[in-house]
Amino acid sequence: MMIDLHSHILPGIDDGATDLETSLAMARASVAEGVSVLACTPHILPGLFHNSGPDIRLAVSSLQDELDERDIPLKLVTGADNHVIPDFVPALRRGHLLSIADTRYVLVEPPHHSAPPRLGDLLFGIMTAGYVPIVTHPERLTWIETHYELMADLSKRGVWMQITAGALTGSFGKRAKYWGERMLCEGLAHIIATDTHDMEGRPPILSQGYACAVKLVGEEEAERLVHTRPLAILENRPPSTELSPIAGSKQGIEDNAGRGSSSEYLARSGQGRANSSGHAILDWVQRLFS
Repeated sequence: MMIDLHSHILPGIDDGATDLETSLAMARASVAEGVSVLACTPHILPGLFHNSGPDIRLAVSSLQDELDERDIPLKLVTGADNHVIPDFVPALRRGHLLSIADTRYVLVEPPHHSAPPRLGDLLFGIMTAGYVPIVTHPERLTWIETHYELMADLSKRGVWMQITAGALTGSFGKRAKYWGERMLCEGLAHIIATDTHDMEGRPPILSQGYACAVKLVGEEEAERLVHTRPLAILENRPPSTELSPIAGSKQGIEDNAGRGSSSEYLARSGQGRANSSGHAILDWVQRLFS
């Protein structure tokens, strides 16, 4: 069974599921995909998504009751898609921001269209506080091409990276697909999750992401991306060598890119951009760090 650690399944709390029926449909679809545990990770971003740890806990408990009443065999755990804010660690410590299932692992979403100038400092500060930051969908960031080496360095220094299943299938365009594949093949990615928002544009398709990963890095590493490492997160195991990503063959990327450079490939792909609902208005976060 697989574990999906990034979803927006809670009804009416952010830009994800709009109502209970949508949440139930997403839960049933996740089970059909082979998912047994799903982290509910709504956005937390002051001024836009006014969620907090206590509110999310109540919403998760309520939705779990609805699933149990309908015999939908899906275990929900708490979490949040925590956006970059200046007082990140204090907010995490006081329970306003949430880690995944109250473990040391915490999702961190950078601004989508501009790189915070001190992102590394923030992430290492989170690590110093005893947490393991997991950067959400780096392959979909519009600035990934000019800051890829930063992401690679962060990964090698202990920051975990979460790739979106839909990016690997091509649902977010050729740009996101290229960078997602490259991060997997270079051993920089730690988990795959769906970041599901609904049943139409952003459905739960973890099994499809897993199938893409098998072709890129092999069955063993693909299993680690959707089960072994997510389970280690839920068990609050510390990062270790045995949990480190395993690099795969770059053959698939080279074929997709026509054996050219990444810039040439992206130019040929029309600079395809992911469908990032809600992210266009998040750039004001950049000003907090300037």
